[in-house]
Amino acid sequence: MIEIKDLHFGYKKNKPLFSGLNLTLSTGHIYGLLGKNGAGKSTLLKNMIGLAYPAKGGCYYKGKNVFGRPVSVLEDVYFLAEELFMPDLTPAQYVANTAVFYPKFSKADFYQYLVALDVDMDAVMNKQSYGQQKKAMIAFGLATNTGLIIMDEPTNGLDIPSKVQFRKLIASVLTEDRCIVISTHQVRDLDSLIDTLLILHNGGILVNQSMDEVTEKITFGSYADTEGLAVLYEEKGQRGKNVIMQNTTGDYSKVDLELLFNAITNGNQPVLQTLKATANERDI
Repeated sequence: MIEIKDLHFGYKKNKPLFSGLNLTLSTGHIYGLLGKNGAGKSTLLKNMIGLAYPAKGGCYYKGKNVFGRPVSVLEDVYFLAEELFMPDLTPAQYVANTAVFYPKFSKADFYQYLVALDVDMDAVMNKQSYGQQKKAMIAFGLATNTGLIIMDEPTNGLDIPSKVQFRKLIASVLTEDRCIVISTHQVRDLDSLIDTLLILHNGGILVNQSMDEVTEKITFGSYADTEGLAVLYEEKGQRGKNVIMQNTTGDYSKVDLELLFNAITNGNQPVLQTLKATANERDI
């Protein structure tokens, strides 16, 4: 669905953010894009939808170059930016003015999502709290029923119950012909939601694997004493040491996204090499 080919981009001429980045995203998946602040997550998302123009390379949606911003692309893509600029309108008024740009928009879905997220349907949107504004736009985005939904830091400003409801709604709207990309630095907000992990670091995608692949290759645990264990990476925790080890038993553990993210962005080569290894390489 999305294909990024040899992407070169930088805000300063002699300081590229991306140099030859390649990435392919498919339908039927919820991708979690993780990266440190300043890693270029928002910039990459903007390149995906043609809001940023590269020095070289291209981004394609269903085979069409997004940088021309063709209508056939715009009407099938919804982008929720981190920063919101809300109109002086109620949700109903906003739909009346904006939904026409999305051929598959469903008013019934929109009001259903507003109720689920506990958003006041009659309130003027720019008079509401940041969290309420964010939830209203999440509801609108899901109701567009576009093939591609991209969300940049969607859980910023949401309280804990709203984050739980957000995860439920995202999981419920995924279909085989839809792709959802969520970028965040709040790693735990994607816990149990994403099915494919992307980690952006130092201008490249260091990890692009399904969660099933991750758990097949590595395992997570917490131990008071790690002596004698073949630990790939460890951090001190409240109850001892949180560790990552190679999965040699075939048993699956819950993925600790925060621990894995820290290992990768701290340059831990044993973890990265284990994730990139094929089944044959691991068995040697």
